[in-house]
Parts: sequence; structure tokens; C-alpha cells
Amino acid sequence: MINQTNILKRKSIKSMFHAKFQPILFAFFMAFFMSFLMSAIISYFNVGLPEDFLVIWMKAWFMAFIVAFPIVIFVAPMVRKLVGSLIKE
Repeated sequence: MINQTNILKRKSIKSMFHAKFQPILFAFFMAFFMSFLMSAIISYFNVGLPEDFLVIWMKAWFMAFIVAFPIVIFVAPMVRKLVGSLIKE
């Protein structure tokens, strides 16, 4: 039987970014995926599936991401603090 822990230890993957960039990277990827998926769903609800759906969606996603990224940067620390206050120790 293969031990997954040993496999992971052998495959040492170098990190690309310093830990100090974690909040920015988190905000980037959270905003990226949330705006990507939500803009697709909302675009579908608004216009259905016309021929140019992909163009409509990409325009909506671009605008959504531009708004979502700074919002996540601003809101994430407050959400972490709120969640921390709700957790029993």
C-alpha cells in the first residue's frame, strides 16, 4: 500500500510567494472565482443563453472582478475577526 505522506514529502514543491502576500493572494483568488461564477449565473438569469453569451459574461465578469477584489481586501479581515469571535475556545 502506498503511503501518501511519504509521497508528499518526496515531492517538495517550492512556494512561489512569501507568507506576507497571503492576504492579497487570498483576496485575489476569492474575488476571481466568486466574480467568475456569480457573473455567469447572473448573466444567464438576465439574458438567457444568446449567441453572444460568452462576450456578455466576460464583460460582466471583468467589471465584477474589478469591484470584488478591493471589497474582499477590505472585508476579509472583518469577516475573520467576526468568525473568530463566534468560535468557542
